[in-house]
Amino acid sequence: MPVLDEVRAAVLAYYGAPSADSASVTFLGLEPIEILRVREGDYIHYVTLGGSRHPMSDPVVAVADPVRGPRAELVLTLRGGPGAHSGLTRALGVLIASPAVEGIVLQADALLDLGEPLWHNAPFTAALLGATAVPPVPLPEPAEPVRFLSVAPLTATEAAWVRIRGAAALRDAWTEANIDIRDPYRAAATL
Repeated sequence: MPVLDEVRAAVLAYYGAPSADSASVTFLGLEPIEILRVREGDYIHYVTLGGSRHPMSDPVVAVADPVRGPRAELVLTLRGGPGAHSGLTRALGVLIASPAVEGIVLQADALLDLGEPLWHNAPFTAALLGATAVPPVPLPEPAEPVRFLSVAPLTATEAAWVRIRGAAALRDAWTEANIDIRDPYRAAATL
């Protein structure tokens, strides 16, 4: 079974969904990226499907290994209906395409700055990656498993906080202020 089929099946099984809505984004020179939308009660889980097609590699390596290397997909969970997050599909596509375009390796605590709203009229212009409960998808050896990383939307102020104090300090501030990062209308943490 191709990698993306395995990832899709694992995501649907994890959320207990028989199917998911999806949208596709394409960037010049890259294979299409699909964004799955899985509804669970008041929440929508947006899951990228395409980043794990190829392993990520360090940009200083002369020849990328086509099998070995970390593989990742992104998961963003928000409260509300899909219409409330117009434009989010493109932003998630940009984030998951960044390893192929910019040569970065996506990992927990990585700060990704888009410089524009993550969705229409959103105050969030950056994302902080973290751990997620979605289990990795094993692939045949010697390929590494596909790991899922959570996406936390950040305001410019929160992104600056991460640069100065680190991801753990921002997460502590969210906990102290009782901020639900899944709320698309949340206020920024008072830093």
